[in-house]
Amino acid sequence: MTTKVQASATAAGKTNSTQAILALLAGWLIPGAGHFLLKKWIRGSLLFVSIVSMFLIGLTLKGKIYSPNTGDLLDILNFAGDLGNGLLYFLAKAMDMGQGNVQIAVADYGTKFIVVAGLLNIVSAVDAHSLAIGRKRS
Repeated sequence: MTTKVQASATAAGKTNSTQAILALLAGWLIPGAGHFLLKKWIRGSLLFVSIVSMFLIGLTLKGKIYSPNTGDLLDILNFAGDLGNGLLYFLAKAMDMGQGNVQIAVADYGTKFIVVAGLLNIVSAVDAHSLAIGRKRS
């Protein structure tokens, strides 16, 4: 009898672990998607709207999207923040958006909007992972 309980607990643990990793990756690729997978519709919607809005505001303000090819520490950190936007980052790079040099103060604000959107997306993906493994309750 105990082996059946242990087997079902192991199967549930694998399902929970798979769901947690899927929530983490989906949440990184598409803002709020990890929460959507966990049926947290309101939280996922709020995250999606806020992260995509911040990213688009950053692009509208002529913010720069960083590439991984520089050796400057601040550029590397900004690239890590930009990469946190998931598919938004890759779409913007594919469409050659955010490639201009920052020449005015407004563009610098736009760059910060893009980086902060990526950092918020990383935090939200980790939050979805924490919800999926049960470390955090709704």
